[in-house]
Amino acid sequence: MNMSVNFAGVMMKNPVTTASGTFGSGMEYADFVDLSKLGAVTTKGVASTAWPGNPVPRIAETYGGMINAIGLQNPGIDTFIKRDLVFLKDFDTKIIVNVCGKTIEDYCEVVRKLADTCADILEINISCPNVKEGGIAFGQNVKAVEQITSEIKKYAKQPVVMKLSPNVTDITETAKAAESGGADGISLINTITGMKIDVEKRCFSVANKTGGLSGPAIKPVAVRMVYQAAHAVNIPVIGMGGISCAEDALEFIMAGASMVAVGTANFNNPSVTMDIIEGIEKYMEKHGVKDINDLIGCVN
Repeated sequence: MNMSVNFAGVMMKNPVTTASGTFGSGMEYADFVDLSKLGAVTTKGVASTAWPGNPVPRIAETYGGMINAIGLQNPGIDTFIKRDLVFLKDFDTKIIVNVCGKTIEDYCEVVRKLADTCADILEINISCPNVKEGGIAFGQNVKAVEQITSEIKKYAKQPVVMKLSPNVTDITETAKAAESGGADGISLINTITGMKIDVEKRCFSVANKTGGLSGPAIKPVAVRMVYQAAHAVNIPVIGMGGISCAEDALEFIMAGASMVAVGTANFNNPSVTMDIIEGIEKYMEKHGVKDINDLIGCVN
């Protein structure tokens, strides 16, 4: 039985990775998860300099998931390379580094510094606010998606995966823009903008007022968008959004995702990724599927 997948030229032992921002760089989870059994570890977003993140409170539990407004707090690329990558390179897994920034130059600086490291794939978070364009997220403007992808590809030595925002009218347009810009793959969906109000305190539940909604509540939307995007482009897709069990992961795979990323579920079940890998294997055994690749995009 084959569980390995080739994603943008990188061979993964299985199609399961972690969603950026929910797993750190694996250090916090190493006591619960055998990182070497994962297809890849996707790190928390890293920028050219340290970011303090948003004021607290930054997380609120909501029906079917959670809202977060962490603000991409991170230590900056130099510390990340010396600490996080040094930790991860000792495990038999692939490393996907999530990159964030506020200008195209910010992104390119991080990509240049990662060029000769052990990072296997770069995932570019284009849900960040473009400070030169009035704060609108890079991923909400089709032209900006193509432009930033094209610029990053000039400096990247690893395959580039653009992480798409669901906060758009037509996900296929941004998927096509990423492909036109030279992306080697896309990942989706990022969180959906949401809000929660504390009726007892009569105030917003997170200091930022709005935050990113994640968890099971967004899964049907995510599956639909993955299906649409996978059928709009000829580059591979990492699917995510509310995955908490093997059945969820298989939905994304059958919709067209070559890999799946597990996010919010890590918080209430730190070993959920191991459960999902085992669950996919059991499904394949039960249904006589010899190769996981036969399931990718099998629903048309």
